[in-house]
Amino acid sequence: MKDGDPQGLSPAGQDAADRAAWDEGFKTGLPTLFGIAAWGLVVGIAMVKSGLSVPQSIGMTLLVFAGSAQLASLPLIAAQAPIWVIFATALVVNLRFVIFSALLGPHFAHLPWKQRLLLGYVSGDLTVAMFLQRYPSAEPAPGKLAYLKALVIPNWFAWQIGSVIGIFLGSAVPSEWGLGFAGTLAILCVMVPLIINNAALCGVVVAGAVAVLAYGLPYKLGLLLAVVVGMVTAMFIEETFTKRKARHG
Repeated sequence: MKDGDPQGLSPAGQDAADRAAWDEGFKTGLPTLFGIAAWGLVVGIAMVKSGLSVPQSIGMTLLVFAGSAQLASLPLIAAQAPIWVIFATALVVNLRFVIFSALLGPHFAHLPWKQRLLLGYVSGDLTVAMFLQRYPSAEPAPGKLAYLKALVIPNWFAWQIGSVIGIFLGSAVPSEWGLGFAGTLAILCVMVPLIINNAALCGVVVAGAVAVLAYGLPYKLGLLLAVVVGMVTAMFIEETFTKRKARHG
């Protein structure tokens, strides 16, 4: 679990720092694991109820590992939309991970690219937020990588376990139960806590309005348009507020 931070510590001191950081990170992320597993369960059910086979659903949850992108792409897959529309929608929905990467990059730029790629794959919204709350500065610190691993690895397992259970549960439950709609409820539950300021709220409102107005577009392109317009709106309002605060001290 050595993180390779250039701290000048002895091997024994580095190991002790890593173990302490792992324990701290695991305790920090532990309360979120049940919710992550529950969301994975719902997404697993939604995948099967959208027409994917069990092997396809398992492959999707292992390869994609992004609940919001999975839920956004499922109706497009069911509607047999062009592959570029599905990929573009998933890309836009996951653009926030570009920001996450930019925030995490300075902390782990010293690591080999393969290790950074793997960390990027297993990282999620909550884990990145909790890590940055613990380490707001990119300055090297003993155990920093161990702390991140203690957040992202249990989070990944919780999601996959919940998702696989949901996949098999969804394949066994009659379609008349309508559990596919639970995916919509799950994404709403995740979205509401993320509306943390006026900019985010405005982005959500605009995206919702665009989605309703553009509902008739083919291949569910209204969803893609709504996400883009909502993100641009939130970014514009956030930048405007920041400049106004800077002018007024």
